[in-house]
Amino acid sequence: MEPYAPIPGAGPFAVSVDLFTALVAELQGAEAAGLTACELEELLAGRGREVQRQLLQDHLDLRAAREEHSAREQHAPAVGADGIPRARLETGHRRLLATLFGTVQVTRCAWRRPGAGNVYPAGAALSLPASRHSRALARLAALEAARGSFETAHAAITGRCGPVIGKRQIEQAVVTAAGDIAAFYAARIPMPCTASTLLVISADGKGIVMRPEALRPATAKAAARRGRMRTRLTAGEKPNRKRMATLACVYDAEPGPRRPHDVIAPPGGRHGSRTLRPKPKARAKWLTGSVEHGPAEVIAAAFGQAEARDPARRRTWVVLVDGAEHQLDLIRAEAARRGVAIHIVIDLIHVLEYLWKAAWSLHPAADPAAEDWVAVKALAVLAGDSARAAAEITAEADAAGLTAAQRNGADTCVRYLTSKQEFLRHDQALAAGWPIATGVIEGACRHLIGDRLDITGARWGLDGAEAILTLRAVISNGDFDEYWRHHLTREHHRLHPGTVQGAYTLGA
Repeated sequence: MEPYAPIPGAGPFAVSVDLFTALVAELQGAEAAGLTACELEELLAGRGREVQRQLLQDHLDLRAAREEHSAREQHAPAVGADGIPRARLETGHRRLLATLFGTVQVTRCAWRRPGAGNVYPAGAALSLPASRHSRALARLAALEAARGSFETAHAAITGRCGPVIGKRQIEQAVVTAAGDIAAFYAARIPMPCTASTLLVISADGKGIVMRPEALRPATAKAAARRGRMRTRLTAGEKPNRKRMATLACVYDAEPGPRRPHDVIAPPGGRHGSRTLRPKPKARAKWLTGSVEHGPAEVIAAAFGQAEARDPARRRTWVVLVDGAEHQLDLIRAEAARRGVAIHIVIDLIHVLEYLWKAAWSLHPAADPAAEDWVAVKALAVLAGDSARAAAEITAEADAAGLTAAQRNGADTCVRYLTSKQEFLRHDQALAAGWPIATGVIEGACRHLIGDRLDITGARWGLDGAEAILTLRAVISNGDFDEYWRHHLTREHHRLHPGTVQGAYTLGA
């Protein structure tokens, strides 16, 4: 490409050069010689940002001058996305743009025609956003808000960039930033795996404290009812402040055959030096979640991701669940709708929780013998004999002569083991090398929701909570940089249709 003709008069970056020269002179002065390293860093952070802002402003002014010079020389009508040519040229159209370095002014030429909207070639060349805040600032807002509250994001951005964006604008920028996540994953093709690699799906839910207007209708109705007491809840009453978010995970794993004693130590602990067989390790994890959409849609998205990984249905699909009936119904319905064979396994950790409830019905509080008792029953479940474990617990509760209240934990455990028996074939799962615990999705709930959306005292709007949840999922998947490029491309095409991002040079 031929170099641009120089602009007559002072150099286009004269103001930037003057600022930089003044900063250098200050650093050479006697006063700067007495500054500490920390004070020097703070000086350069503030003054250096102003130099960067001026460099950006000078560059934009240079492009504006070149655009006007080229437009006056060629005066070729500009054609909008509607195909209508605009022959009338107006210069000096200005707009503000808040950036990482501060707020600058963008000057553009407008091509006009009566009855048609203006066309700004410079807007397409710069891929300017519709809002006042630059794409780079929106990216920073999304990342900062995903790792902390909107309040802390505002403080972090202000400390780095100055007062360029408000807290409410950060929330709006984050909602916009998350708008293309579904389309991004729908267009993405996962890496193929061999037929022997397991395909694992898991789902879970966790409540998020919401603003009253963001609650689901049934919850909002329950929250509006007056409680028995004015100042506190009574036993059995709920505050009805939460909206359930559903998370789902899909991952690949190579089979890792094991035996019960590789998972649970026998009473008294393990003896000898036998090496434990390794468990299946999750890889290529993909997380999704939503507080706006219900569990049926999130589970359908997880099945869609699994189907993209195994379109020929040659792999073994394992679905790990906690045993909730509603979740089981949705999973079986989705599998039937897609005509895919799945193997449902109930998470061992949930089984252990029920066994411990039974243990405290049959043992005094803090009795060390309860630990060995739970190990024996858990090993029976792992051996595929949950029916025997349930029968033994019932017999022990009967023999102990417990009251209904005392044996409640034991009876609850027996009902769980009996009703979920078809999904408790852990012996088959271990022999086949399948995972038997939902640690991946449990960890995702803590990471995506517990560490961020469960901030003490926080109450969320629906759009903000949904944006943060989905963005954290993308970041957790390691896809944020790729997603952001996808988002920028779609934003450019929405705002500047008919132009190719980065393919237009002003004054060329």
